[in-house]
Amino acid sequence: MPAARELLLDAAYAALDRRPWSGVRMVDVAAAAGVSRQTLYNEFGSKAGLARALVRREADALLTGVERALAEAGTAADAGDRCAAAAGWILRTARANPLVRAALTGCRGERLPAVAAPAVPAPRGPSGPAQARGTPTPWALADGIRDRAARAVTADLGPGPAAETVLWACEAAVRLTLSYVLAPAASHEEAAGQVARLVRALLSDEGGTTEGDRTVSAN
Repeated sequence: MPAARELLLDAAYAALDRRPWSGVRMVDVAAAAGVSRQTLYNEFGSKAGLARALVRREADALLTGVERALAEAGTAADAGDRCAAAAGWILRTARANPLVRAALTGCRGERLPAVAAPAVPAPRGPSGPAQARGTPTPWALADGIRDRAARAVTADLGPGPAAETVLWACEAAVRLTLSYVLAPAASHEEAAGQVARLVRALLSDEGGTTEGDRTVSAN
């Protein structure tokens, strides 16, 4: 049986599907999870604490899914295929999950908790983007996706493009993917194919498309 914390997060997510966050009551979340309201406060401290934990869980699940998509692209996958697989996962998840979409774009709307998208982007520090109120900023998520993609691509390439070039190509792939979150393409497959072509072009010696440039499915 799931722990009380997961039951409460599931209940809060389900409540958010039915009403705006401002209308979600802690007593209702506790009742839906089958625990006492005191247990809810013991776990999260406040409604804001519950919101932070909920957004963090959905963001962590997104990154876990990105890693899985990169790994499951297949042994024959090239850098474009892997980045396209990650892009497909991100686009499908952002479409289905408004908390993920808000965390990626910084656009939360009136239905979501304010913590889902920090109003002012946190400045980058020497070690990377800062964290805002315990939740990931759009910068932090983008960098996390980029770094996971770069590790997967580097493992495939072996001796080849410099690490800086791979990181740059993966950064561009993430930024292009996020543009499709904001302004969707005709299909996720089309968007993923554009991501694949971009990565192959950036990693090509000639700067153009490579033999692997082909239609890529986001499935």
